[in-house]
This record gives sequence, structure tokens and C-alpha cells, in this order.
Amino acid sequence: SDKMVSQHELPLDTPILYLKCEEAFAGLTSRERHYAHHLSRASWWGGLIVLCQTSPESPTIFSLLTHVLRSQPIDTLKEVALNKAGFTEDEFQLLLIYYSGLVYNMGNYLGFGDRKFVPSVSREKLEMLIKASKAYLEAPDVIQDYIDTSMGPIYNLEENKRFLGMPTTGITMYFTPNCTQEDADLAKEYMAARNIESWNNRLLKYEDNGEIILDIRLASIEQGESKGITVNLDEFQGHKFRVSRGDHSYFLKKITEELRLAKEYTANDGEGQMLDKYIECFTTGSVQAHKDGSTFWVKNKSPAVETYMGFIEVYRDPTNQRAEFESFVAVVNREQSRKFDTLVSRAEKEFLPLLPWGREFEEDVFMRPDFSSLDIMTFASSGLPIGINIPNYKDVKEEQGFKNVSLTNVMAARTGIKGGPFLSDADRALVEKHGALGLEIQVGLHELLGHGCGKFLRRKEDGTLNFDQDKVKNPFTGGKATFYEKGENYYSRFTNLASAYEECRAETVALYLDLVNDILDVFGVAEEIREDLKYVMWLDMFYAGLKGLEMYQPSQRKWGQAHSQARYVILRVALEAGQGLVTITETTGEDGLPDLLLTLNREKIHDVGHKAMGEFLKKLQVYRSMGDSDAGRAMFEKYSEVPESGEYPFAKWHEIVVRKRRPRMILAMPNTRIVGDDVELVSYPEMIDCVTKSWVDRFTPHEYDSIEAALKSYIESWTK
Repeated sequence: SDKMVSQHELPLDTPILYLKCEEAFAGLTSRERHYAHHLSRASWWGGLIVLCQTSPESPTIFSLLTHVLRSQPIDTLKEVALNKAGFTEDEFQLLLIYYSGLVYNMGNYLGFGDRKFVPSVSREKLEMLIKASKAYLEAPDVIQDYIDTSMGPIYNLEENKRFLGMPTTGITMYFTPNCTQEDADLAKEYMAARNIESWNNRLLKYEDNGEIILDIRLASIEQGESKGITVNLDEFQGHKFRVSRGDHSYFLKKITEELRLAKEYTANDGEGQMLDKYIECFTTGSVQAHKDGSTFWVKNKSPAVETYMGFIEVYRDPTNQRAEFESFVAVVNREQSRKFDTLVSRAEKEFLPLLPWGREFEEDVFMRPDFSSLDIMTFASSGLPIGINIPNYKDVKEEQGFKNVSLTNVMAARTGIKGGPFLSDADRALVEKHGALGLEIQVGLHELLGHGCGKFLRRKEDGTLNFDQDKVKNPFTGGKATFYEKGENYYSRFTNLASAYEECRAETVALYLDLVNDILDVFGVAEEIREDLKYVMWLDMFYAGLKGLEMYQPSQRKWGQAHSQARYVILRVALEAGQGLVTITETTGEDGLPDLLLTLNREKIHDVGHKAMGEFLKKLQVYRSMGDSDAGRAMFEKYSEVPESGEYPFAKWHEIVVRKRRPRMILAMPNTRIVGDDVELVSYPEMIDCVTKSWVDRFTPHEYDSIEAALKSYIESWTK
């Protein structure tokens, strides 16, 4: 059906934006720029691995469309499309949007939501354009081969092709198509029994000498056997296992070549040791080498140029074990980091005492979460987050710590998206004016004070309590305060609610402290915009709560995303406070369909709003401190409900929110090039073709030929 297909297309109003890092890059020394340049090159080579981790057709679609787009100027290709292939202007734009989506997600499935997307141009027209292109004229055999292998899959929206998932019901490259859920479970047990971690592998199943083999294939440059890494044949619960290596070898080799060049420009020994360990991991397939590299990375505090690369996030493996390749290069935004440092240094004496739960429920010493603010220069993976907390290795995190990073320019880009439903014109104008600054303050407060504040009442290893039982009482009952026993922690008590509840606490802390003028001064907020900014920060939170409804799954009555649930809960608290603080009214849109209008009463923020959030925050914190998950769960689940009826029938409104969903942005990133003794940043004006142009420039024609060959050989042999 058309409605089904449209969900799998990227619309004409998809925001295509350019990620700015010019200011931060200009602040680097020549040596730092060279370091950043080689890391950026390594990242772009590595990102191509993601094509091979997404779908069987992704590498071929990438090769085909990139070849067509790099063989002649885009304007000339557009003339061909309009004059020889029957395209309209919109259809050519939609083709550029499809290609931009392909390279931004590194495949034809969305990085956020795992949904397949297809071109909005018919197959006939796309084929006509390709056959009339200069690329086809120059290399008809190569291009025809690409057409034959990829055209069917590009447009295929059969039930089991629409989303990523385990074989037969979905698409995955982490398992060969003949693998079953049983095979996946068995491999998980085998790896646990043999102490193999699955970050950099995938599972193949094939017949060898009449026996079925489950082959765990590691990503590495080296092929063949290696003691302690590969296993030729192993019996486990009556099944035959093999651990082999050599996956993605071409791209890993290109990464290590650039990392060796980057080593000439490191800022300290730790960075050199970190790069050596990454090179070892990519060369041999050793996960331990990557853990060692991550340890050097964690210890390298606040470098001017920040980078992390490898097989990191496991969201897209249907069993959440195997990781997608990602690599980023970022530059510390020194100006913003200074504001965050001031906020932290004044937190303990000035700002934390303003929180509504009193001394007993606050840590004796404020521990600053390691958090820095970066501008991304390069991010090669299936899309960009706005913040990251890594490494993901539990042992490294516990023994060495971790880094908490806010990607400032990604957030700033997001606020550049104009328009948006559910607000009045006046409110929308205010949000567009102050949204970026509001977000910066909200994120700083959320990450540094929100996640950093509050105490857990617990029994220590020596058997004593970390609080005075006679003094600390449950403020809601007057009875004794409960606490965490040894071996218990927040996650073991709050289980499946832990993430959303903690995000909600951090968001509410930020909302509560947004109103403090001394804090706004830290961020350099001019006195005349103070009240407008507070209004925008509060409005934006409630707006996010309403919009977050799109992440609710009505059929399963569950929330798909912790942050969205957290903000919806905050909206419900504000609505419950009443007195006209927040109202949502159902209206009729210009298209005659139901619409919504969200309003916030500016006069009520400081009294009604502040009081309601204070009371809610006190409960959130006290229940968390005492490990009282029964009371915490009862409260949180009540606010998380999505009612069918009443004054605010959110279940009925879910349809409106989903229908008015804005397309997710696609970002173009700069390139770098060596000019004489320096490195310059190549920027792209924010236009519909900026992502395409940045990719055409990313590699030389000779490099692109070698990329096409490497992708082709991977796809021809990935099931063997």
C-alpha cells in the first residue's frame, strides 16, 4: 500500500544540514590538525565496513550511486535526469536525499529505528538515468552488473525486508541467512564457555566435510590461524565450532596505514600507545588489544583532538552482542568546556544545596562525572548521537573509568531545523531564537549536576552504613530509611525502569536549576533574555514530552526509548500540577485533520511549575536513595501511562504525533586535506547536495575504484 511505502521513503522536507566545526578546528595547532586529518581519513575508511554490516545490497548500492555521482558534475547529471530520464525537479532532489540517507546511515536501513528506506523515484526512471549517465558510457559492464544485482533489492519491501532482524523475519549481516535463533543462542553459550567476547565477530553456518560448522568470524587484517585467537575445530554440546578471522581486511588495512601516519603527530605517549593497540586489534582480531587501547584512551583526559574507533555499539545485532564499526574525530570546544568547569567548581557549595531533598540525601563530596563538550569533525557510522558514554566494556569501565561526551555541534545543528508542529507561531519563533543556548545549558546541567548529584544509602563492604540511621528518615512516612544491601545496586533494584527513571531524574534536575540566575550567568546569558530563555527551556521540555509519544508502542503498551519516556513523564507531572501551567488542546489543522496545540503559561513557571517539579524531584531522589523501587515504580509507571480518555487522551493523540513526525536530519561533514605544511578543512555550503558533494570529494577516483573492488569481493564471499 502507498501508506506502507511512504513510511519507507525519505521525504522531500528531510533536513539536510552541514555540521560546523570551523571555529574549533581553527583553534588547533598545525600538529593537532595533522593528527586530526589522519584520524579522519582512518575513520572514513573504517566507516565503509558498516555497509558490509547492514544489508547484502548496501555495498552495491553505494558503489553504483557513488560511481554515477562522481563521474560527472551533479548539475550535468541533473540535466540528464530531467531531459533523458523523465525526472521532475522534485524527483532529482529526492534521489539526492536517498543517496544522502544511504551514506549518512552507511546502508539502506535507518541507523535510528532499523527501518529500510527506498528511493522515491521509480525503478524505471532510476535505471534510465543510470544508463544515460557518463558512468555507464565509460564502464557499461561494471555499471550493468551493479544494476542487475542491486535494482531488485533496492526496492524490495517484502515483509521480511522492511526491518533489520534475525534471518527469515528480518535482514542482518551478523548471521548468514541460514542461521536460526537456536544457532545464535548456542554461539552465545559457546562464547561464554570459552571466554570469547563477540564485539568484532559475526556467525557463519556452512557444511565442511559433511559436517555443519558454526564459524565465529573475527574482523582482522591477518588471515589464517593464530594461537589464542583462532580455533580450527571445537566440540561443544554436540556441535562443531570454529573461530576464524580476516573479515573486512582491506578496510582495516587502510585504517592502520592512516593510524601509523597519525602516530607522528600525537600529543603524548599515551596517544601513541592507544594507536598501537588499535593497530594490533585491527591487525590480529584481538579484543583484548582493543580493551588495552580503550584504557589508554580513558586515561588521556581532555585532549585537544579526541578520537575513538572500533566495533563499539551493539544496537543493530538482533541479539545485541556484535558491534557495528564506528570511528569519530572531535575537537574540544575550549570556550564551552570553560563554562562547564565553572559550573562544576561551584556546584557543591552553591548549586546542589538548592535541590529539594536536603543534605541527608546528597553525597558528602560531589564527584564530577568526567564530561566534556566536543565538536565532531568526522563521525563514520550509521548516524550521529548527541552524546556518548564509553567505553562499553564493563571491566574497563569499572576499573579505569569512562568518558562522557556531549557532541555540541550535533545538538546545535538539530536546533537549526526550522518549524515543527504543536506550537504557536510566537512560541516557535522564540524556540528558534533561543533553542541552541537553552539546549547547551540543559545538557550541561543534565550531565554534570543531574547524573552527578544524589546519594545512595547503602551498607558498605565493612558492614557499616554510609548514613546515620537515627537521623535519616523516610521524609514521606517518617519511618526508618531503607537502603541497599551489599551486592545490591540501583540497577538490580529498579531493573527495566532504571534507565528511564535515571534520565528523568537528570532532566528534572536540569529543569529545576534552569531557573537559577546565577547558573544562567555562568553560561553568559544576558539579563534581558533571561526570562525568555527560561520560558523556552521549560517549553522545550514539555514539547519533547509530547513529541516523545512517537516512541511509544501502543500495541505492546511499552516505551521504546528511555529519554522519550522520561520527558513524557515530566509533561504528565506538569499537567497534573494544573492551574493552567501547561495545556494541550486538540485543534483542526490546515489539512482538515486533527492537530494539537501545546501552551505554557509563563507567569506560572516560577511558582506552580517550580513547586510541582520540586515535589516530584524529591520523590524521585528519595526513592532512588533508599532503593525503594516499589514506591518509585508505582509513581513512575503511573506517570508513564498513556490514557485512552480524559482531559489528555494521549493514546488517541498518538496517531497525531506519529503523523506529524518530522523527518530526522541528515548531516554533511567536512573533509580535510594537506596543503603544504598545514591541513585545511574543506567545508560545504548547506544545500540539498552538500552530503553528496562531500562524499564525491572524500576519496580519489583511484581510491574509489579500490573501494568498489573490496566491497564487491566481500559481498561475493560473505556467506562462505
